[in-house]
Amino acid sequence: MNKPSEEKDFVAAPAPNEVVGKPPRARVSDAVDPDESPRETLERKRDYLEGFLQKKPEGIGSGEPGGELYEAVVAALKEIYDPEIPVNIYDLGLIYGVEITGESDAIITMTLTTPHCPVAESMPGEVELRAASVPGVRDAEVNLVWDPPWGPDKMSDEARLELGML
Repeated sequence: MNKPSEEKDFVAAPAPNEVVGKPPRARVSDAVDPDESPRETLERKRDYLEGFLQKKPEGIGSGEPGGELYEAVVAALKEIYDPEIPVNIYDLGLIYGVEITGESDAIITMTLTTPHCPVAESMPGEVELRAASVPGVRDAEVNLVWDPPWGPDKMSDEARLELGML
């Protein structure tokens, strides 16, 4: 039992039936600048986002992800479509990796939906030609792999949306 003369070294939370003063409510006027119209606020936010999204990362080499040459190779790969599925091979998840060497060679690691794919013979050659045609790429090499096997989980959200899988 607690005697009135004993001091507590803790603070107990109020009992559920105990009345405690409510905190002040948030008001719109607290967050709104009275000198700025809603249109000006929206335009300021839009300008900030556009600038943020347009800005390229600093200190990235041309061949690194986000770099100019790397992104040009990826853009070229996004122009190649699977003949059976109306989605480009990059968003379909067939491209496992893009590497740009110091000598500006593009090394692409890819797979196909199945080993018995009708374009198994022609697709790697088309990928190699398309990557080699990017200005700034000296040579291109395609490594076709089967492990890990391709699955629908490798597709981008854009590809799933296009195929009605979302």
